[in-house]
Amino acid sequence: MKKSIFLVVVIISAVILVTQLGSQQITEMFNLQARSGLKITSTPEAAVFINGLEIGKTPYEDDNLSVGEYMVKLTNKNSSWQGKIQLTKGTLSIINRMLAPSIASSSGESLVLDTGKGIIITSSPPNAAVEVAGKIYGKTPLSLSDLSAGEHDFNISHDGYIKRKINVLLPLKVSLHINVDLALVEINSNPTVTPTVAVIRKAKIKQTALGYLRVREKPSVSSREIAQVSAGDEFVIMEEVPGWVKIRLLNNQEGYVSTTYIEKFSQ
Repeated sequence: MKKSIFLVVVIISAVILVTQLGSQQITEMFNLQARSGLKITSTPEAAVFINGLEIGKTPYEDDNLSVGEYMVKLTNKNSSWQGKIQLTKGTLSIINRMLAPSIASSSGESLVLDTGKGIIITSSPPNAAVEVAGKIYGKTPLSLSDLSAGEHDFNISHDGYIKRKINVLLPLKVSLHINVDLALVEINSNPTVTPTVAVIRKAKIKQTALGYLRVREKPSVSSREIAQVSAGDEFVIMEEVPGWVKIRLLNNQEGYVSTTYIEKFSQ
């Protein structure tokens, strides 16, 4: 069977929490500790641990943290991820993850602002192609100094991995470090033909706090809602991707629902 590659779209605005002008003088005058912020999102929802302490669930945001390096861990029933993030004075650092049972199937990115100018892009695996506005700039690790402040779309791709698109708003007079983890494309191969019994995979919708579950056009919480389904409803699973399944609705329309709110079974 052919491998399937889809584009993961992540929309992130990297924003300045406080103006740099005068912040150092104010901090020194009143002997205040420099502060910074951290925003964490994930699909599906996960518990958030910072330096070993559980502090909430995603989406999580705190704009009153001390400057420094933090160990962040995200975990839910089926998957987990952990990594380090650097918080710099007066800026918001961002972590976005798509969690999956295996590390190879998970993906995400972190964005860290700092003083200076330009953009540094690193990735796992390395040697991933970086495309901005239709132009290939090179392969990771890559330093870009000629991009102006404003909104930019970064397409990060590597053979055998799922491409990611990151939308970033780059402020003036700061540098940005983007670190991207790409998910490995799963390849299904069966070199021999053997008699098989057809198995239909189905999804049963769980109870949610809203009383319904949103069906989205693409496997992302930012994707357009195309329908709503109720607890107890059952649908045929057409495709499975990390954190999402594509289901076929009664009107033959197809869309994605989060695996957090379904039970999968065969018949």
